[in-house]
Amino acid sequence: HVQLVESGGGEVQAGGSLRLSCTAPENSISGYCMGWFRKFGRQDREGVAAIDADGSVSYADVVKGRFTVSRDNANNTINLMMNSLKPEDTAMYYCAAAQYCRLQPTAFGYWGQGTQVTVS
Repeated sequence: HVQLVESGGGEVQAGGSLRLSCTAPENSISGYCMGWFRKFGRQDREGVAAIDADGSVSYADVVKGRFTVSRDNANNTINLMMNSLKPEDTAMYYCAAAQYCRLQPTAFGYWGQGTQVTVS
């Protein structure tokens, strides 16, 4: 089991920036693919960004050029830097861990509780 804890959500004006963080307080994340997903209301979660154990990254088209995912294995942390935020980025954002890296929710077996991002 991998426990994940997100932080950094909040409210920001359109065009602003937020930095989300996800830590694994009891596990090493070095061997995992780590991902960020978001959920709008009752819709299914959608992939935002993923970073594999070797550092390779993938992004959803709607966030390319605006969001950057990074990892700090020494501190068991991943980050999502979100720039040029838009109202349509408003969602609950989740951190997740997987053995194999595909930007699909079904590929990820461990999830955090989520952190709310609101862009007005």
